[in-house]
Amino acid sequence: MSKIQKASAIALALVLSFSSAYAAELKIGSEVPLTGNLARVGTAMNEGIQVAAEMFNKQNGKHTVKIVTMDDESSPAKAVAAVEKLAADGVVAFTGGYGSNIIGPASEAAEKLGKVYVTSGGVATELTKRGLKNFFRINNSAGYARALEGLYSDLGIKSVSVIYSTKEATDEVAKMIEKDWLAKGMKVTLHPFDPSITDFKPIVHKIKLQDRPEAIAMIGYENDYVGVLRAAKVLKPEIKIISGVWSLATAKMWQEFPDLMEGVCGTSTLSYPAEFTTPEAKEFAETYQRMFNKAPDYLGIFGYVQSKLLFEAVARAQDTGTIDKGASPRSSARPTP
Repeated sequence: MSKIQKASAIALALVLSFSSAYAAELKIGSEVPLTGNLARVGTAMNEGIQVAAEMFNKQNGKHTVKIVTMDDESSPAKAVAAVEKLAADGVVAFTGGYGSNIIGPASEAAEKLGKVYVTSGGVATELTKRGLKNFFRINNSAGYARALEGLYSDLGIKSVSVIYSTKEATDEVAKMIEKDWLAKGMKVTLHPFDPSITDFKPIVHKIKLQDRPEAIAMIGYENDYVGVLRAAKVLKPEIKIISGVWSLATAKMWQEFPDLMEGVCGTSTLSYPAEFTTPEAKEFAETYQRMFNKAPDYLGIFGYVQSKLLFEAVARAQDTGTIDKGASPRSSARPTP
């Protein structure tokens, strides 16, 4: 993380520029899904963003940040409208976003407005191939694929059925893990589904009767997982494990669907219960607990990290005061795509 942090901070510090070097309150736009089908993950990310602001304002000693939040309602069109509205209201940069299909148009809108957009919620490879100068992220599809591959390898799984959404990022991860597992001699059967599907019983029934795998891998989003898990609970396929990628191993999913989540594995970056050992991590966990009366999950950490990088870069750019000179330098140092 330290290499990513360093590269991101350098890049953003050079990209951003503001009017002068005096102490300032810096308005940051946060475009996140607080309602709609991505509300659970958006809420967790938003909590991390708020914690990052709280800690930055306590520690910086000079500048402060003010978060201006708009709900994109889990909609690409609403996300673009939110970015445009926040820019008109004077925000200097954006943090947030979830879902590659939403982040894509939202970050393009930010690019047209000359604003930096930082996220952890869009992992599709194509997002970093658009030539945008002001788009940054801290994770990608390959990382999630490697996590799932490593889990199944450690468990000695030999056959798996992959249920995946045909959206860009989920399709990409499914194809990544299929290629890797086939190369390792595993039996892999793909089951793509349209994002509008809500009844997964036909797919799970087919898997139970025809595939007969040792495991089921779900590559989708929270509502998809709930649908698949409900179908699996009814049909009871004989499998050793059912797992998923992002949006699965979260506190809200455990709280809202305890009957479905028992024995389910996800690619969370935290142990459960989470342990925080470094001074910054301890302060983060304590601040999170104080502000939201609960322990953070990995989505809160992602929201914190992306925002911390952005706030530090914005503060450096404020100190350079280069906008009055009409300059807009770019750095070749960028986070790993």
